[in-house]
Amino acid sequence: MSWSRPIALKLAASTAALVAGLAASLVTDTPALAKTAPKPVLDASAVAVPDQYSAETAQQIFKEGGNAVDAAVAIAFTLAVTYPDAGNLGGGGFMTVFMDGKPYFLDYLGTAPQQATREMYLDDKGKVMGSMSTVGSRAAAVPGTVEGMWEAQQRFGKLKWKQVLAPAIHYATDGFKVDSRLQQVRDDSARNFTGKTNFDAYFSSLKAGTVFRQPELAQTLERIASDGGREFYEGHTAELIGTQMFGHGLITKQDLQQYKAVWRQPLMADWHGYQVVTAPPPSSGGVGLIQMLKMKADLKPAFDGVELNSAPYIHLIAQIEDRVFADRQQYVDDPDVKPVPVDKLTDDSYLSQRAAEVKADEVPGAQPVKPGLDVAQAEKPETTHFSVVDKWGNAVSNTYSLNGSFGSGVVVDGAGFLLNDEMDDFVTQPGTASVPGAAANDLNTIAAGRRPVSSMTPTILLKDGKVSTVIGTPGGSRIFTTIFQVMTDMVDFGMSPANAVDAMRFHHQLLPQKTIYFEPYHPITGDLADQLKAKGYSVEGQSFNGDVQLIRVDGTTPQAAADPRGVGVGAVFQ
Repeated sequence: MSWSRPIALKLAASTAALVAGLAASLVTDTPALAKTAPKPVLDASAVAVPDQYSAETAQQIFKEGGNAVDAAVAIAFTLAVTYPDAGNLGGGGFMTVFMDGKPYFLDYLGTAPQQATREMYLDDKGKVMGSMSTVGSRAAAVPGTVEGMWEAQQRFGKLKWKQVLAPAIHYATDGFKVDSRLQQVRDDSARNFTGKTNFDAYFSSLKAGTVFRQPELAQTLERIASDGGREFYEGHTAELIGTQMFGHGLITKQDLQQYKAVWRQPLMADWHGYQVVTAPPPSSGGVGLIQMLKMKADLKPAFDGVELNSAPYIHLIAQIEDRVFADRQQYVDDPDVKPVPVDKLTDDSYLSQRAAEVKADEVPGAQPVKPGLDVAQAEKPETTHFSVVDKWGNAVSNTYSLNGSFGSGVVVDGAGFLLNDEMDDFVTQPGTASVPGAAANDLNTIAAGRRPVSSMTPTILLKDGKVSTVIGTPGGSRIFTTIFQVMTDMVDFGMSPANAVDAMRFHHQLLPQKTIYFEPYHPITGDLADQLKAKGYSVEGQSFNGDVQLIRVDGTTPQAAADPRGVGVGAVFQ
């Protein structure tokens, strides 16, 4: 076993004891899908995850014979305990899976409650009312995470359901040591929640260096482990959510009972000899990623001799991003509500036409690209991602979220978990702008049962039908521009996984026009900033530009890289 950064190589003694204690009780619990494991095709299994506790969880699951989906589900539940600002039971997300040689995609995004309405956050003058869509019970969409994990594990998992929840139950019961990152995020978030939610009652003791225990969350996890994933939607946990919402929020027991995760056809495209497997709508990220990759490939002559991350390079990428974000804001919606022209948006001839509009000497903003609603700016970066590859060549790329840090700030009393503020991912003030040629006033607006448009882009690259790369990141509208940069740094510029994840990243989107955002990790300063300004751009800092978790398979050897911007861990398990 190897780690990409120093952490303890052993599971905590209490975790090991827990595993031993559970062994006898689990032997009679028959998994929903029993399979004979094929012969390993890789030298090892690997994960790239946001914290050390989820890495230890993966180690435990692989030792017990679990596959990539078992490990992914166990990681997701562990992060709900140890990474509570983004890991969750009360949120939702996307999972891209490659299992037994076939790709799959699971949409377990949250949905608008049945009582939700298009203008629910507006006053009688049509103005948004304070922070109602981001803080408090009315900000919460119907959570999808537990249903998504249950669906994935029942379909593809090898282990017993109780086994994959055991690590999370341990960390909730016995606690975990809080690091300085988590305390800082808690302190920053508490300013929004204090006096408005019950956040402080549950998380005021999150202090760096202390052991944080969550007994109510442990009980919730034990119920789910014992009764299955639907307990969250139909059992005692559902009763607790209904009680929490009564008189405050919109989610009802009926909403929970009706919630279902959706298996969708993954979005796939050929690129530089690879097959890209990524997120379809309601993700805008998969479409955007494929558009960027193909347009850059079409523009190879324009990029020849252009230095990576130089002013000319950034200028060309910014023009590509203008067109991608224009399409995103004009066409992408919940596919169950409005058909999305994915085939056209990713068609080679269409993208060649769009690429031909990109000019090295173009003045930024001189020829406006079809403008749209500036909805991407509202997306929050506080999501989390993890990547998994097992020794049988299966893989999971999973991105899930509470939306903002600690979601809505509302903890379900008696259940110990946070609810999301995913309702803010909808257009909360519809009709404030229009898009030529499209019914923009209906795009991503609130309606009962609807899923909001998301930028989450869990992605897997295949080479000759086998897993080559597993990648994803948090970052709101910066997600797919970040993934694009890391992928092209590796493929076009020959960088190692670690160097590609470490390299400078920048971001541009249609609105605000002519703006290049840089990150504190690799700031754009000096001559580079001056050159961009001379081209007509403004150069602005941003506090966050991703937390990429990447695994690349080199022959039969997986290489894991966790973003140095975060506290994640890349681990390889022999």
